[in-house]
Amino acid sequence: MPPAPLASVLFVCVHNAGRSQMAAGFLRHLAGDRIEVRSAGSIPGDQVNPAAVEAMKEVGVDIADAEPKVLTTEAVQASDYVITMGCGDACPIFPGRKYLDWTLDDPAGKGVDSVRPIRDAIKTRIEALITEIETRHGA
Repeated sequence: MPPAPLASVLFVCVHNAGRSQMAAGFLRHLAGDRIEVRSAGSIPGDQVNPAAVEAMKEVGVDIADAEPKVLTTEAVQASDYVITMGCGDACPIFPGRKYLDWTLDDPAGKGVDSVRPIRDAIKTRIEALITEIETRHGA
């Protein structure tokens, strides 16, 4: 039986089609089963942004099968970390959760050249988040 995850993380943005999907993809890729990963949107889009899918593919992370999901109270309650990315006040607040707000450009409507810097900024934040979780929850 595999060990329980160190923590669970929920990434939230408005459409759950770009930033939150890239963040979830990086965290799954870099942390494996050590951290449980969720993503959702306050107003989910129809599909993940194709430029985000392409930008992630360039660095060996496949998010092509990801689908935008609606943000639920249950998803927030089940998460140790809730990381918002431009969803404003749409995210419910519960005690005992760690809330972070990552200010990142929205990749909506942008080509892959404009999405790459957003992707790289997300990866840097994900690497720091993994270190924090491992330090805080014992790797």
